[in-house]
Amino acid sequence: MEPPSSRDLLSLPPDLPIPEDDGAAHHLLGATLPAVALLATDGRRIDLGALPAERTVLYCYPRTGRPGEAPLTPDWDAIPGARGCTAQSSSYRDHYRELSSLGVAVFGVSTQDSEYQREAAQRLHLPFPILSDEDLALTHALNLPTFEVAGMTLLKRMALVIDDGVIAKVFYPVFPSNKNAEEVIAWLRRMG
Repeated sequence: MEPPSSRDLLSLPPDLPIPEDDGAAHHLLGATLPAVALLATDGRRIDLGALPAERTVLYCYPRTGRPGEAPLTPDWDAIPGARGCTAQSSSYRDHYRELSSLGVAVFGVSTQDSEYQREAAQRLHLPFPILSDEDLALTHALNLPTFEVAGMTLLKRMALVIDDGVIAKVFYPVFPSNKNAEEVIAWLRRMG
């Protein structure tokens, strides 16, 4: 295993295991978002089901790491879909203008606390808020796919396109994570 100081959180190793569709997200297509307000990195409480924007992209990820910090478990990179959260968030950052030009609001969500997320949002210069589902309210209300590591419940990587509070498209599983924003944009352009 690489020492923590040598881990490049933006790069994805070429030998990462590819997550398989386990069917855990099939029920989400067409689901209405519940009235759950989550704390955002900009200090607001955001209820995704009550947003005024017609279209929203919510990307879900397990957890961002910090430079110089060891992963939760030595086999983190061996867990299909675990590695790549920083790369996924950076991809949405890099494509944010394009998504905005399509009239799309963007949010990320993880089960990390808002303080931890704020550090990542600032370090990565994210132009959109990250939402904390630390209490698993949204996760349980939608029965989002999760996995357990080091005593923590983490979201499996996915992206949801939400139209007026209803999930119109589910990207699951997402791999590689750094191409997720491009995949979402391609779908949005096809759908108009």
